[in-house]
Amino acid sequence: MFAAEDGLKGDPRLQAISDAIRVIPHFPKPGIMFQDITTLLLDPKIFKDTVDIFIDRYRDMQISVVAGIEARGFIFGPSIALGIGAKFVPLRKPRKLPGEVISEDYELEYGTDSLEMHVGAVQPRERALVIDDLVATGGTLSAAVNLLERVGAEVVECACVIGVPGVEGNGRLRGKSLYMLVEPRGLHCGY
Repeated sequence: MFAAEDGLKGDPRLQAISDAIRVIPHFPKPGIMFQDITTLLLDPKIFKDTVDIFIDRYRDMQISVVAGIEARGFIFGPSIALGIGAKFVPLRKPRKLPGEVISEDYELEYGTDSLEMHVGAVQPRERALVIDDLVATGGTLSAAVNLLERVGAEVVECACVIGVPGVEGNGRLRGKSLYMLVEPRGLHCGY
């Protein structure tokens, strides 16, 4: 679901967020239209508006865990967690977390990767939100959901700043709700 479908249609913040995202053609490879959120971060008002929209949505959902996907999920996740009174749990690439971890492998359009989480960071029956900057195919979000559910958490929703229409219906998220603020600009998005 896009934010515009969630009662925010016509909200000028959404257009400002979209306009603040720089598109870099043919990065990191030909045909990819890279959606660069670093330009959004340069404007404190737009950055705050982005975080505030998520906080307004999740404030009353009794979420106790915000799980951010490395690396750009780390930009939005901690602020959202603080805003809703939840803990932040980083989901990292392999060999980045000290201590005991559990991992989940997933497919990318150009290979495979893995996400890891500290053992004990999330408890059974905790209500979790998964956050990242962009979703294209849903593979990384699906791995995050699997990782959290393996430890007994209830994933309430996945959320991204930028989302491709129709990704929530591709089956990878196994019926989990997906909330996205804006659509990518350009022909083929990536990051």
